[in-house]
Amino acid sequence: MRVYLRTFGCRANQYDTEAVREMIGAAGHTVVGSARDADVAVFNSCAVTAAAEADLRQSVRRAARENGALRSVVMGCAASLDRGTIRSLPTVSHTVHGADLAAVAAALDLPPSAATNVITRAQSSARATLRIQDGCDEHCTFCATTVARGSTRSRVIETVVAEATLLAERHPEIVLTGIHIGSWGVDLGQPLSILVEHLVRQVPAVRFRLSSLEATEVDGRLRELFRSDDGRLAPHLHAPLQSGSNGILRRMGRHWYTAEEYASAVSLLVRDRDVFGLGADVMSGFPGETEDDHRATLCLIERLPFTYLHVFPYSPRPGTAATRLGAPVSAAVIERRAAELRALAHQKATAYRATRVGAMADLVITRGGPRCEGITEDFLTVAMRQPVPRGSRLRARITNERGALLGIPDAVEAASSGYLSTS
Repeated sequence: MRVYLRTFGCRANQYDTEAVREMIGAAGHTVVGSARDADVAVFNSCAVTAAAEADLRQSVRRAARENGALRSVVMGCAASLDRGTIRSLPTVSHTVHGADLAAVAAALDLPPSAATNVITRAQSSARATLRIQDGCDEHCTFCATTVARGSTRSRVIETVVAEATLLAERHPEIVLTGIHIGSWGVDLGQPLSILVEHLVRQVPAVRFRLSSLEATEVDGRLRELFRSDDGRLAPHLHAPLQSGSNGILRRMGRHWYTAEEYASAVSLLVRDRDVFGLGADVMSGFPGETEDDHRATLCLIERLPFTYLHVFPYSPRPGTAATRLGAPVSAAVIERRAAELRALAHQKATAYRATRVGAMADLVITRGGPRCEGITEDFLTVAMRQPVPRGSRLRARITNERGALLGIPDAVEAASSGYLSTS
């Protein structure tokens, strides 16, 4: 059987697709790169925005046009919330709630044993993803993920360490991911920092990175790991903000922090650090958002050391409470506010990138060949002057060439690794 895989959405979904890939390979089947060449397609869906679901439907229909004999399986969050729309798409034979591997195996006619204790060993990307938990116990009023993924469930330390050990043999960086990774261990009576500490101590020679984590969930032990200079935990935090207005945060159901508490947590983490990547999700146009609310968000972003932002125009999701919590903001106002947020984000990103020019960076090469590029510890994308093998990790000096960041490998390290000619 030839299987085509397509992923939409977050890093948790990326990991789940890699688990499906592992399951297919272990069962003796083949993953192919095109729906035209496949017998079956597995689409891993996202429900965060209406655009994500529209993209899924468009992709399923396109695959059906390309291969009329194709059979399609749709898994993930949008599949969990489907009321028949996805199931009625051409070629779709099954929808699978979330990341239920047993259900995916059944849909692919694999034996039940194929879905037992699936652990990924070699993933398709240079940087591996490792899901440490699933589900979320919070109830943000704009989010359908809690409904789609259910309550939080943590993977035990021993299982996570075992999978990380295997991934570290082939990947220089492992990104710890989940639906709400700050809740890892709630059901085990342990904090996230304990898991990260175990990984750093027991899985050597790999760089770990956390995906999205609430700023107020960084405890003292995790803060010290972030601030260490040993290169084991990337100095990078993506801390969802959503709004700088306390009134909007309350209506969003984000009760665990205020704008002031967010700012305090971030400042404590990044103080005295020249190298630290700080990102956030910010939403524009939440129902009832006023110009004062928008200005409060701009002011908070202005005074915090963000190095990038993901700006999302509000998208009403079926079944969420947000649609009942305030007057809708017009599309034109939402787009104007989003543009102002993106402009400010660009200014801050440009200013931070300028501070890194001339400094050394810890690079993981994510693309080889003539367009070679890598990711720094603080989550900057850097092009390389010389080709370096994909999946390499090396020290490089950052320069600026016509406004783009360029990495020049450390001469001694590069020569010893064979990246540069020593003649």
